[in-house]
Amino acid sequence: MRIALVAAVAGVTAGLSGLAHAAPAAVSVTIDPELQAKAAKVYGVRDVHSLATELRSEVERELARTGAYQDTRVELILVDAKPNRPTMKQLGDTPNLDSRSVSVGGARIGGRIVAPDGRVTPVGYQDYSVNLREVIATGVWSDADATIQRFAHRLARGHPDGH
Repeated sequence: MRIALVAAVAGVTAGLSGLAHAAPAAVSVTIDPELQAKAAKVYGVRDVHSLATELRSEVERELARTGAYQDTRVELILVDAKPNRPTMKQLGDTPNLDSRSVSVGGARIGGRIVAPDGRVTPVGYQDYSVNLREVIATGVWSDADATIQRFAHRLARGHPDGH
């Protein structure tokens, strides 16, 4: 009886080890060259790199939560971002600028999903405030942050075009 039980457990274990385990999506984010230049001249490189890091983290978190796009590469580009309030660099470069100033903001994200078989699906999403009544909150990157969160949420639910 004991030998039969050991043989059965060994058979189940061998069968399970043969199953392929899906890996979570590999997410990478680059910053568009035009936004890189704008970061260096206007917004501050650290601010824009923080947004790119947030984009990667949010997408990874949402994809892990839903299990979407397993075994794929998600290659994203932070194409554009506009702050709602002046960044530290802007305040330093323009002494007359008030940190309480508010403007419309948002972000644009592009990229692609590369499946294990090489099939490529383009991704993209953008959302900007149109007027000050639409501004979500009062943080420096509030609208851009909200755009990133909406994009990650929609992508994880199988909507690569953000709709």
